[in-house]
Amino acid sequence: MLKRQLNSFFKLEEHQTSIRTEIVAGLTTFLTMAYIIFVNPSVLAQAGMDQGAVFVATCLAAAIGCLIMGLLANYPIALAPGMGLNAFFTFGVVLGMGYTWQAALGAVFLSGVIFLLLSIFRIREWIINSIPISLRLGIAAGIGLFLAIIALQNAGIVVDHPATLLTIGDIAQPAALYTLGGFFVIAALAHLRVMGAVMIGILGVTVISILLGHSEFGGVVSMPPSMGPVFLQLDIAGALDISMISVVFAFLFVDLFDTAGTLVGVAQRGGLLDKDGKLPRLNKALMADSTATMTGALLGTSSTTSYIESASGITSGGRTGLTAVVVAGLFLISLFFAPLAGSIPVYATAGALLYVAVLMCGSLARADWDDVTEAAPVLVAALSMPLTYSIANGIALGFISYAAIKALSGRFRELSPAVTVLAILFALKYLFLD
Repeated sequence: MLKRQLNSFFKLEEHQTSIRTEIVAGLTTFLTMAYIIFVNPSVLAQAGMDQGAVFVATCLAAAIGCLIMGLLANYPIALAPGMGLNAFFTFGVVLGMGYTWQAALGAVFLSGVIFLLLSIFRIREWIINSIPISLRLGIAAGIGLFLAIIALQNAGIVVDHPATLLTIGDIAQPAALYTLGGFFVIAALAHLRVMGAVMIGILGVTVISILLGHSEFGGVVSMPPSMGPVFLQLDIAGALDISMISVVFAFLFVDLFDTAGTLVGVAQRGGLLDKDGKLPRLNKALMADSTATMTGALLGTSSTTSYIESASGITSGGRTGLTAVVVAGLFLISLFFAPLAGSIPVYATAGALLYVAVLMCGSLARADWDDVTEAAPVLVAALSMPLTYSIANGIALGFISYAAIKALSGRFRELSPAVTVLAILFALKYLFLD
């Protein structure tokens, strides 16, 4: 009876898959992205948020996002709080700009609302088509470099210097050695296509550090901690401050393009695109993503987005939303592993951040380095993020440089109205609001 209902709802036979295949695919996807339940609480805790509560919010936001994607859009795509966006939340908005984490959650919620409206009114296609590929590549790489500098700082490998701003730290100290060791192991395992390479690296470093007395073991299983410290704590009024406009836009922009790129890329790998190369039910998938972001902000975590790691499950045969539903179930089970998550030291997740940075910086290879009017904005956007410690600044300076260089080169026709307007608005912000 259940088998027939699942087959009917998810259209398993139509997609040439089975319940067993979808379960295996869901487990595969979960193992490749489960590191987020350790990394996200560690990152947001540095913004002053309760780590145990964020752990619960992370698991619930991921589970709800996966359920919505699986049941509404029927796609084997998993969601969870996004890497890069959580770093911007903590190090850019809270520690960098001085806003409260409650206001930052409000900004995340507003970005989700705008994302949902863009999806409902089908404005998303116009926006994405208006933004040049070079800016998208530069922004993706910039987020990667941003994650890298955070990882290196957390490990004490890079430290501040009064004369040169940055310099190398003490590589011989335990945090640096654990970070580098974890990163080397993760990269090697990933090359060897070992399932769950990132999670193995994080847990491996944690176990060794506990055995050597460099960190404490808090246990493995318990009842989930209270969500009270972060649940419904978002400050929407604080996020409506005019100075927060660029922050809301940064959350929206990164989530929008990250989601669109992930959906199309993963769907292409799984043969889910139609004969015209388009993704059926795209709006439902985008609505699932935006709703998950809003829900995550209410629960107490940074932006929830679609994960490129979903490709691992699709490679294992996942073709329907049942895969995403399985992932949701596994995130719910993870709620009972809070003590283990609390035992993970910062340097154990730093290696994972560095590995994710490597993946994101790969977008630089696709830039057109022979055309300086395209290459220069890529470099400006990419370098601005780590050097100004802000994704928002990287996006703004990328747009300004792209519009200015194209205009001064006499290539006005290559400037879309959206890029021109945004570049002017960003320039005005720096001239009169900062």
